[in-house]
Formats: sequence, C-alpha cells, structure tokens
Amino acid sequence: MKHFAAAALALTIFTLPAAADTIRVGMSGGYFPFTFVKQDVLQGFEVDFMYAIGKETGDTIEFSTMGFSGLIGALEAGRIDTVANQITITPEREAKFAFTQPYVYDGAQVVVREGNDAIKGVDDLRGKTVAVNLGSNFEHLLRELPFANEITIKTYESNIEQDTALGRVDAFVMDRVSSAQVIAESPLPLQLAGAPFSEIRNALPFRKDETGEAMRDRVDAAITKLKADGTLKAISEKWLGADVTAPAS
Repeated sequence: MKHFAAAALALTIFTLPAAADTIRVGMSGGYFPFTFVKQDVLQGFEVDFMYAIGKETGDTIEFSTMGFSGLIGALEAGRIDTVANQITITPEREAKFAFTQPYVYDGAQVVVREGNDAIKGVDDLRGKTVAVNLGSNFEHLLRELPFANEITIKTYESNIEQDTALGRVDAFVMDRVSSAQVIAESPLPLQLAGAPFSEIRNALPFRKDETGEAMRDRVDAAITKLKADGTLKAISEKWLGADVTAPAS
C-alpha cells in the first residue's frame, strides 16, 4: 500500500485548521482518468474531488493506493475511511456501508478491438469472453443479463484494455466515461460498442459506525456545496470533458 500526503503530491495544498481530522482515502491509482499516477504524482478526478472536499470540511486528505480488489476489504478492516474509485451504489454495498449522495452518474459500456463489428452492443456478448476489473460492479451487471450463462467472464486486476486489443478476450466492460477517455488517450486499437446498458451511480462509502457516519455526513454536506457552487462540475469538465455529476435529464 502506498501513502500519498498532500505535500508529497505536488498538488494544491490547502491551509487547514490545526484541529482538522484526517480522512484516509483508498484508491487504486490505476483507473484513468479518475485516479492514476503520472511521473510519481497521484492525480485525476477523484484526487481533485477529495481535495475539494477537504477544503470544505477542514480535514486533511491522506491517500493510500492498493489493488482495486482490496479497497473494500481495507475499508471494512478500518485501514482507510472511505474509497474514492468510482464505487457504484448497490443494495449489497448499502447493507454494509453508509454512502454519500452520488457524485457521478454514468453507464456500463462495452468496448471491443477496433474493427470488431460483430459486437455492436451488450446483446452481442452471447458466446463471448468479456473482461472486467476484479472487484468491480461490472461483473455483477453482466451476471444479471438474461443470457449471462452464455458469457465467459474474466476478472483482471489490470490490463483489460491490452488483452482486448490483442484479441485475448472479445470485449471488456467499464464505465462509459473511463472507456471513452482510455480510447482517446491510448494508442491501443479500441472502440466503443453500442450505448451504455445500465445506469450506475457512484458515491463514497463509509463504515456504518458512529465515527464513519459522522464523517459521511460531513463529507456529504461538502458534496452538496461543491455541486451548488460549480466546483464539482468544473472538476468533471477538467478531467472528463463533460459534466457527469448530475443525472441525465
């Protein structure tokens, strides 16, 4: 696990009160453009978002990076206070954690190798091998499809884009925003296949105890302010080229 302090990141440093608490934030550091490391600097939408929250609440933000599949376990074990890595709200997660309001609204997207016209969307995944990130909600979404038993799902900690481009799997499923950004920034020959097939709402989870719920309430109030004053929209447009912080009208 890697720890990133505000000063070490060479990012904006906020003047915080001496009595500020520390919010320990877990993220993978490998989910462009939401959280990634470039030239040893942790950056992305989630990083700017959490610093903006810290500025509102007066808390110090401390990041820890680890494999995506280990983030929820680290939260349950108390090694971190929340996860900022596009965590989708699901009934199963809501039973375990206290979530903030959603701050990103997106959809699950099928991506294929460029030129693969046999897969035009989710309905064409029958009989195909599809990659998803280990521990993500996308495996669950695929297993909910009426023809799920006809799909071979492979879970990856990373490199799902590369294996799709090389033809080792037929497609991968990721959120629409990240998929579009990966295609725009990567030299890999990839293309979107059809429209998103499921709406997802992403939020910050906290433990369901007195400390966790109090921190959740403080952070949730900050998110409300960041939405109202346009800060969250600006962060979204900076990293994603669009505002995905409100439901589609």
